[in-house]
Amino acid sequence: MDLEERVAELERRMAELESAGASTPAVGEGDFWALEALKARLPEARVPDGAVVFTGAVRVPTGERYEWQYGHTTEQLLGDDWSEAAESFAALGHPVRLRLLREILGGRRTAAELAELEEIGTTGQIYHHLRQLTGAGWLHATGRGRHEVPAGRVVPLLVVLSASRP
Repeated sequence: MDLEERVAELERRMAELESAGASTPAVGEGDFWALEALKARLPEARVPDGAVVFTGAVRVPTGERYEWQYGHTTEQLLGDDWSEAAESFAALGHPVRLRLLREILGGRRTAAELAELEEIGTTGQIYHHLRQLTGAGWLHATGRGRHEVPAGRVVPLLVVLSASRP
């Protein structure tokens, strides 16, 4: 797709959003501030292949706030053994586990509270899913059967969810 087609597609999508009542501002100068800051911090002379950074400042339904950023150079990412990420991705690859994570971020922290939800499964199945998520680092036990998403995993979880959207 050439540049003109891409711009036309973006304009069409913006018009759809605006007609649906969305108040999305037009793309303009300064909209890529994070990208510009990354490029200024890692000039091509120092990091010729670039880098990837993700960041977030979020408040979850329980009122807890998390601010976090992380990044790697492209060289690091392409040089890593990607198979090491398989367990982490696999833990997120089940709809019930994703629902459990959402519910835990929303304040349901015990298996008993989670078992009250419809279409989650039996208590044994819930514990199985909780173990998978804990083993992959997406959850940790806080005592008395309570679970939480570790602070350093909240923003990455939301980044993964954002990246999964078309």
